[in-house]
Amino acid sequence: QLLDVGGGSVQAGDSLRLSCAASGLFVSDVSMGWFRQVPGKDREFVSTFTKDGTISYRDSVKGRFTISRDNIKNSLYLQMDSLKPEDTAAYYCAATRFRVDFERAVNYEYWGQGTQVTVSS
Repeated sequence: QLLDVGGGSVQAGDSLRLSCAASGLFVSDVSMGWFRQVPGKDREFVSTFTKDGTISYRDSVKGRFTISRDNIKNSLYLQMDSLKPEDTAAYYCAATRFRVDFERAVNYEYWGQGTQVTVSS
């Protein structure tokens, strides 16, 4: 089970930190990612932290978002700085045990319930 929290309503340029606490699995044993979705659109990749520690970001968040993992707290994080209105979405953490295309939401087995991020200009 994944529990993602930390969303909120902020102004452009502000920061938020999303957290994803895992239970029933160890974050060190899986590859994990953050995705986001706005109504009427597909869930899109934001960032991944694979089991072997490989990190990737979608181009639009590079330099602003930082993904991290804490094996002791069994949690995944997404630090979001310099937020923009176009970052507004519901954000979801996800996990998979398998080596797949980590940028495709369909490949993930476990999902958090989502946390809303709203950025106003």
